[in-house]
Parts: sequence; structure tokens; C-alpha cells
Amino acid sequence: MSLERQAGLPQSLLLLFGSCLPVLGAVLLAPVLPRMQQHFAETPGATVLVPIALTLPALVIALLAPFAGIIADRVGRKALLLWAMLLYSLCGVLPLWLESLPAIVLSRAGIGLAEAAIMTCCTTLMGDYYQGARRERLFALQMVATSLSAALFMAVGGALGESGWRTPFALYVVGLVFLPLMARCLWEPLAQRQPDVEAPLNAGFPWASLMPLYALALLAGLSLFVVPVQAGYLLNLLHIDGPQQIGMTMGANQLGVLAGALGFRLLSGWRRHYLLALAFVLAGGGGALMAGADSHAQVVLAVSLNGLGIGLMLPTLITWIMAQVDVTQRGRAAGGFTAAIFAGEFISPLVVLGISGALGGTLPLALGVVAGLQLLVALSCLGLQRLAGRALAATPAVASSGS
Repeated sequence: MSLERQAGLPQSLLLLFGSCLPVLGAVLLAPVLPRMQQHFAETPGATVLVPIALTLPALVIALLAPFAGIIADRVGRKALLLWAMLLYSLCGVLPLWLESLPAIVLSRAGIGLAEAAIMTCCTTLMGDYYQGARRERLFALQMVATSLSAALFMAVGGALGESGWRTPFALYVVGLVFLPLMARCLWEPLAQRQPDVEAPLNAGFPWASLMPLYALALLAGLSLFVVPVQAGYLLNLLHIDGPQQIGMTMGANQLGVLAGALGFRLLSGWRRHYLLALAFVLAGGGGALMAGADSHAQVVLAVSLNGLGIGLMLPTLITWIMAQVDVTQRGRAAGGFTAAIFAGEFISPLVVLGISGALGGTLPLALGVVAGLQLLVALSCLGLQRLAGRALAATPAVASSGS
């Protein structure tokens, strides 16, 4: 961070906005998929390609975010972010005119490439611009913003989709609106020592201490998508199929995520490995309640508890990861975290489906297995003191405001 410049509200808002853009790519099209499927009904392979158009960006982010982190460290965060914002809007609006389904899918791959760079650069710049309590607060707000934007973008996508399946793609032009603001308000940080960094400047990349945290981030991404993907099927098994009840269930989960992210700040005195253990206990406890639920009220309670754990889990992980690297390594660290989260989201339905198939096709039993895994991971988090470094684990989750 430059000694002459201090980040404030404009920088915070722009970085939080950029962090929400991958959510836009994930949920904007969900309401119009049936219409899109109907439009391309005569196209060979449409039953596979249309769902891929929705999920492909997440896979591309998982594969390419580490490379975006390398580029951010070597070339610079701001330049990469601005080019990615331009690519985001250009690839995003192409389906307004494309008539070929494979071409639309290819444009969605371009969206994923842009989102990998945007998410990595925004997270990295949060670590660059802010220190101590301000940084931890912004990481918590990042979780809050992405959760709120998911609900907002889903509603906007549905409203725009009323006039045609192509219309929601017009929303991607928002990247061009914010591009000049980012060019004016953001700057490239200087590679200097910051007082709250717990790694020596220019030391080798700390793979040994980060790999356990990346593994937990993968499981966090998997956990994040369990409720959005599986709750509807679980409610159907309980003979609950009303859109209002399903929407209430999803909303309860999002409220839990928000509460968990805000609770991260309230538990600032806790050591990080204790926070992670609590997060996985809450997520696993919620999953176990889901597996045994026999009423809508029990499912709502379960997904709320699960969301509470997820909301606490993600800011704790990124805070821990960022504290272990200096400014020259932050892009790679953020890229690895982004890749792990999105890889977990991508494999989440596959893992639940695989467990369900192996156990005879019972969804509640599969959810119980996932919950059991989360509870076991909670116990292993207590051992992160040795895996991720004794000095780091002994540090409170949020540094004092004076650090």
C-alpha cells in the first residue's frame, strides 16, 4: 500500500462490488434456463450444453484462479483487474446476439476467465489496502455482500427473463459502468512491509502452511452449495413443493450466512483454529439436522444453523491465509483460495450424488455423511496449530485496530 494514499469508502465499495460479479455469473441465468432449453430444443446436445452454460464459469474459475494470482503478483493487480472487467462485459453481453449454443457456452468460458481474475484481484487488493481490524471487517463484509447479491441477482434475473431468455445477459454491461471508476479510484500497491503480516517479506511461498487451509476452503465451497442444491430435493421428499416454502428455506439459509459473517467480527478475540472448529461444528450440526428433519420447520432451523457455520467459515479462512503472506505473494494466495472455493462449489452436487448412489440413493443419508465429515474436520481444526504454524494459530482472528 502506498504511503501517500489511504484506502477509504470508495475503494471498499468498488472491491466489494467486484467480489459480487462471480455471483452474478452463477445465479443470473438460473431463472431462464427452462426457456433457454426450449429455445435450443432442436440443437444436438442441448440438454447438456444449457446447464453447462450456467456452471462452466465456476469450473473455469476453479482451474484458472491460481494463474490469475500469479499474474497479479508479477504484472500487477490493477491492470489485470481492469482488463478482466472489460472481458467480463464483452463476453457477458455476447449471448444477446449469438445464435449458436456452442458459441454461447464458449462466451461463458470467457466469463469464467474474467471472473477468476476479478475475484482474485479484488480479494488481493483488500489485503493490500487494509490492515488489522479494517481488513478483517472488509473480508466479513465481502461474505455479506456476496450473500445479499445472490438473492438480488436471482430476483433481477427472473424479472428480466420475463421478456425473453436473452434479456438477463444485458446486465453484464455493468462491468463497463464500473470500469472507469476502478481506473480512477484504485491504485497499484507498493511492495513494502506491513506491520500485521506474519510472514517475512520476500520469503518463499508458504505452501506447507497454506495447503491445509486450501483443503478446508475446498470443503467450505462444497458445504456452501449443499443447501442451495439439495434443500429443494429434501423438501420434495417431505412432500413440500410450494415455491413460497422453498424460497423461505433458501432465505433462512442466506440469513444464517449473513449472521455468521457478522458474527466473525463479534468473535474477534478467538484464535483462528477455534473459530474454524466452531464453524464446521455449526455447518455439520445443521447438516445432521437436515438429514433427520421430518418437517418444514426443522429444515428451516437446520439450514439456518448450516448457514451460520458457512458465514463464519469463509472470512476466517481468507483472513488466516492473507496473514501468512506478504504483498509479493498475496495474489497467489488469493488465487489459491478462490480456486479452492469454486472447485468445492462445482463438485458439491457430484459428491452428494456419489455418496447417495453408493448408499442406495437416499439423500438424507448422504447429507448425514457430509455432516459427519464436517464434524470430523471440526476436530482436525484444533490441530491446525501444528499444520499452519504455531505462531499464527496463537494469534487472534482479528488483529487489534492499532496493528
